[in-house]
Amino acid sequence: MNDKKDGQGNYLPDSERLTRVGSFIRQTSLDELPQLINVLKGDMAMIGPRPLLPQYLPLYSESQKRRHNIRPGITGWAQVNGRNAISWTMKFELDIWYIDNVSFATDCKVMFLTLKKVIKKEGINQADQATVEAFTGNN
Repeated sequence: MNDKKDGQGNYLPDSERLTRVGSFIRQTSLDELPQLINVLKGDMAMIGPRPLLPQYLPLYSESQKRRHNIRPGITGWAQVNGRNAISWTMKFELDIWYIDNVSFATDCKVMFLTLKKVIKKEGINQADQATVEAFTGNN
């Protein structure tokens, strides 16, 4: 993405800032490769709830805060079950399901389904969005 801003200094919508190269990198999930360094350092796992923006922390419900009980991952149950094409509510529900059902078998399934999603380029964007809408809290 580029850093174009409007007259008030606010970033333009993602759809207006996403470049062709950026779009290709997102579609092929190449933007995830640098996170492998975080896995090697031990800050992240291969599989777990995706890390979200720090400004979302005060917006979480008590149940949603549970996603921080395990290390964040590059891919996770929410990613293989809709990625950015599902609602925030569903993402959190899937993250909590994963936390309650962590196992080697589940992790193997997530890895297989992740490869499938990347190859098919599914769920990269939310409907009518260049990326995904911001989380604004619970209704």
